[in-house]
Amino acid sequence: QVQFVESGGGLVQPGGSLRLSCVASRSIFSIYPMSWYRQAPGKQREWVATRTTNGGHNYADSVKGRFAISRDSAKDTVFLQMNNLKPEDTAVYYCHAIIDGNNYWGQGTQVTVSS
Repeated sequence: QVQFVESGGGLVQPGGSLRLSCVASRSIFSIYPMSWYRQAPGKQREWVATRTTNGGHNYADSVKGRFAISRDSAKDTVFLQMNNLKPEDTAVYYCHAIIDGNNYWGQGTQVTVSS
């Protein structure tokens, strides 16, 4: 098993930036891909970005060029750098991994983009 704890969310104006962090309870990032998802009010949870074990990155079209996923393996932490934020990025953001066929989620961190 593994637990994730996200942080870094908050209120930001359009065009601003935030960096989200996800700390894992044990070292898994070199073994399993890590992803970020988000869920806006009244909408389904949607995939945002994935970092593969070999360093590859994949992004949803809606965030491509604005968001970047990275990791610090020494600190068991994965990050989501979010730039040029838009009101439609408002959501609860979750980190996620599939480990041995089981889905693991953090508790989420709220991001609100508003003037």
